[in-house]
Amino acid sequence: MEKKIVLVSLFAAVIAVLGLAPKVMLASGVPITAQSMGIMLCGTVLGAKRGALAVLLFIALTALGLPLLSGGRGGLGIFASPSVGFIVGFPLAAYVAGLITTKLKMVKIFYSSLLGAIIGGIFVLYIPGIIGMSIILGKSISEAMVIALIYLPGDLIKAFLCATLTQTLFKLRPADVLSRS
Repeated sequence: MEKKIVLVSLFAAVIAVLGLAPKVMLASGVPITAQSMGIMLCGTVLGAKRGALAVLLFIALTALGLPLLSGGRGGLGIFASPSVGFIVGFPLAAYVAGLITTKLKMVKIFYSSLLGAIIGGIFVLYIPGIIGMSIILGKSISEAMVIALIYLPGDLIKAFLCATLTQTLFKLRPADVLSRS
């Protein structure tokens, strides 16, 4: 039990550390960051429930004012930014990524985690992300969808990296990949 709590906390920290990578701010107000890969990893490594818990811990700490989002953003103001839909969708994205990785145990871990990262960490995450951008930016859903397309190539690369990291961790420390236990 203690090991699982430590892993949840560790992965919340991984998301924060990925926020240290330089962000690329776009005109939409939603930056391109490495943190979405951390969300994917939470699900593919920790599984659905623990992955979502790690993300919720990260969001709670950020909402309390810790500058954990890329660019040192934190506090309740993040919920009034164009990123709000993505932030709100983070736990669901990690949950779905973990659920898919766990349910596909008969598939090699690289492929199950890649599918989990793509479906959970991209497609599921984009739904609230697009809705949030639409509301905050005053755009139609279709306009927000077009804006979101700019993030897709980078997110596909992050999903591939996530699958590679999950597979590597599974080879080195299989007991720590809770999505497979």
